[in-house]
Amino acid sequence: RAYPPIRKTRGDLRDQVLDRIAIEHKEDRRVMPAPRSKNIAWVEHRVSTAERTAANGHRGGILWMTGLPGSGKTTLACELERALFLRGYKVFLLDGDNVRHGLSSDLGFSPADRAENIRRVGEVAGLFAEAGVIAISAFISPYRADRDGIRERRRHDFHEIFVSAPLEVCESRDPKGHYRKARAGELPDFTGISSPYEPPLAPELMLETHRQTIEACVIALVQYADSRFRVPRPERVEGP
Repeated sequence: RAYPPIRKTRGDLRDQVLDRIAIEHKEDRRVMPAPRSKNIAWVEHRVSTAERTAANGHRGGILWMTGLPGSGKTTLACELERALFLRGYKVFLLDGDNVRHGLSSDLGFSPADRAENIRRVGEVAGLFAEAGVIAISAFISPYRADRDGIRERRRHDFHEIFVSAPLEVCESRDPKGHYRKARAGELPDFTGISSPYEPPLAPELMLETHRQTIEACVIALVQYADSRFRVPRPERVEGP
């Protein structure tokens, strides 16, 4: 197996070592790494999942929106968060750019850093789901193995939404000017141009934003959420 050569330059050494590790273990991303510390124990909650569901009127879960840059993930995720909130859902949006201001501020866009970013976000989204909240995750998440890893670890919570649009359409939108910079060689490791995107093979829902309006996409998303997460609240029994 060929590996990228490691050049002993101080600024790039960390990323190159991590990239080599990522290539070696790419097929193992579905497996959660074992904790480094042996002096930890799992703490059981005193509030059950059933109790959270009954209190909220809906199940928790992860709506994972993936697609090329410019496909419409953030636009739809913001609209969906608002729509679900107004319908009484406990919901929170995890956006790719926002996360890199804090949780993943130490990561770049190399394959290893992308994998670690998605692993972290998957764990955070999973905690939201355990708390009974619907986590909307809007991330390019270009590698299928990384998304499948979240599905494997959050088997009953994970719902993959493929926000689909042809590359030429996404590039014509170019809301942040990134495609232009990538074509000019000013933005390395840019998905769709100099870095690959692996589309989902069997997503729970696919939206074609070059054919559907924003409104139609949001309606489809809300209908999907209602069908997967909403549960009837128990009727209150009045006393004699």
